[in-house]
Amino acid sequence: MKRVLLIACLTIPALLPAQRNLEVGLAGGVTHYYGDLGNWDGPIQWNSARPAMSVTFRDFLNNPKRYVTRAITVEGRLSWHRIGYDETEPTGGKSGLELQNFNRGLNFRTDLFGASGHLVLNAYREPYQPLFQQRFFAYFYIGAGIYYGRPKADLFRGDIALGNQYFYWDDGTMRDVEQYTPGYQTANVVERDGKYETDLYSWHTEGGWGDAEGNNVQRSSPWHFGMPLGFGLRYMVTKQVSIGAEFSYIYFISDKIDDVSDRYSTHDEIGGAFPNDSTQQFLARYVSDPSGFGTDGTTGIKTSRRGNPGLPDYFSYLMVEVSYKFKRRPSRRIFVNV
Repeated sequence: MKRVLLIACLTIPALLPAQRNLEVGLAGGVTHYYGDLGNWDGPIQWNSARPAMSVTFRDFLNNPKRYVTRAITVEGRLSWHRIGYDETEPTGGKSGLELQNFNRGLNFRTDLFGASGHLVLNAYREPYQPLFQQRFFAYFYIGAGIYYGRPKADLFRGDIALGNQYFYWDDGTMRDVEQYTPGYQTANVVERDGKYETDLYSWHTEGGWGDAEGNNVQRSSPWHFGMPLGFGLRYMVTKQVSIGAEFSYIYFISDKIDDVSDRYSTHDEIGGAFPNDSTQQFLARYVSDPSGFGTDGTTGIKTSRRGNPGLPDYFSYLMVEVSYKFKRRPSRRIFVNV
């Protein structure tokens, strides 16, 4: 969020001197995630709601004829979206083994910082009547943007270390001790501590990534190309101030926003990614397959599937916005008689 505010503070002064008008909108809302994780039968994962904020710049293009507004215009947006999901979280009155994906035990949280440009169609009734007199109008847009984010997971009770894992038991609980080990009868039922300490891109969660020579392991890129598509309603309170509501989808061409896309890493692939370090290898196996029920370390019909590579990630964004239009006077002209 600090990055978004810093960029906004640097961008506004740069745009104001060059243009006649600049409208700035501040918005807050919620996101819903659509991807490879989920426990709801339908496409909407209702317990995936996370916060989001954005800053939008409008009417900054040259408008020499000084139209009140134009049917087609452009806007720029800086945004922060938090998306995430936890497959062990109780859902729809179900918990533990009642959840269809509890045994995968996957979870993630990604903070996406984005910059996008939109082509906007303003749908208003009277093209020659000022908008502040029409009050309500709708708009639609499509755009493109670049987003930065690294998915993280809550997989340890404290530091990243062997013994701090969440241990999955056959009865559908998470415990602080591995089942069927000495003293396991005194194990305590635990819940996630809410600290997302594990950077998933730093490990070897997906198969086919650790075979490079010289231990040069290929990593997922934190940069993601997205295509926003949305519509909204705005109400002009005054000539300068408006309020509005908007609903949009941001589609990605990649399937790594949640770090779940293809198959589990095999033990051989993890060994190639972390050679001569048995501790890192055991940690990597756990990060890839937290419950231990997903794979036996080899590829197979029943044990290799982790995600769906044909299903790119996307999320929805529902927000409420307050905007203000800044105006500046034309530059003074100086005429000098010689």
